[in-house]
Amino acid sequence: MVLRASSKSAPYDQADSSKTGRIVVFGSRGMLGSEIVEGLMATGFDVDTPVRPEVDITDVASLGSFFTKAVPPCLIINCAAYTAVDKAESETGKAFAVNRDGPANLADECREAGVPLIHISTDYVFDGKAGRPYREIDPAGPIGAYGRSKWEGEEAVRSRLIEHMIIRTAWLYGARGSNFVKTILRLAREREELKIVDDQFGCPTWTRDLAGCVVQIARQVLSGCGKISWGTYHFCGGGVTNWCGFARSIVEMARQRESLKVGEIRPIPSSSYPTPAERPAWSVLDCGKIEEQFGISPPPWEESLACMLEELRQIEARSALSPGR
Repeated sequence: MVLRASSKSAPYDQADSSKTGRIVVFGSRGMLGSEIVEGLMATGFDVDTPVRPEVDITDVASLGSFFTKAVPPCLIINCAAYTAVDKAESETGKAFAVNRDGPANLADECREAGVPLIHISTDYVFDGKAGRPYREIDPAGPIGAYGRSKWEGEEAVRSRLIEHMIIRTAWLYGARGSNFVKTILRLAREREELKIVDDQFGCPTWTRDLAGCVVQIARQVLSGCGKISWGTYHFCGGGVTNWCGFARSIVEMARQRESLKVGEIRPIPSSSYPTPAERPAWSVLDCGKIEEQFGISPPPWEESLACMLEELRQIEARSALSPGR
């Protein structure tokens, strides 16, 4: 199973950790990146978190200067991404700059420096028509600008760097940042009825679980023990649901801890909730390869959701008690 950040797992040996040098995380302030940084530091790694405008992965000169001046890293983890799926349809240039050109620049610098790269990608590289869990070898067929930009980013990494690992994930949520879980909680406190699409299926993924996956892989990559199988992997929450089912689970679990205004969650088809970008109807990923190669298997999404909601409750409770509120 994936080791959660709260698990009392054996820490990475500090002496061994210090020998591996720095891990650089791009996108460290995001919902996922911040979890990965926390997990790496808890494990004993020396972590660098460059941010814009000091270091911009879309700017070749900026990135080159960072690699030249900084202490050589031992591993790069790229969580930086343009994730506004609907806006990507009208801001295509921005989406491709971050999701395609940025990873291409990173891969070039990693190749020159002899540094491996872990790059985070998405289920949106698929068209959603498979009807079975997507495997890593299945052909891509993105149906929107966001998915195309992420797919071309993957291809840019593959074509430039042998020592790379692309990890595709789906339906990310966490206690940090904006996401579906926090939106549903807010709406459930404000409205008596919610209408949620029920014809898009996927695997909700807690950022804490994915961060634990990345940390475990980083440990194995840098341990020098055994041969690393570079390439593309899938990681998402265990089990399948649709957005309406996910929303109902969020409300049901949250209602055990607080009173909510919402009384009914009505399923609707995607056609009743039009968006600028079309979403894949089927975003289920097969995670068998990552379990086989690294011994990592995702927890059931319901179990992870319960953990995240408890974490969020504690955060909100601390915030309510803080001075000035």
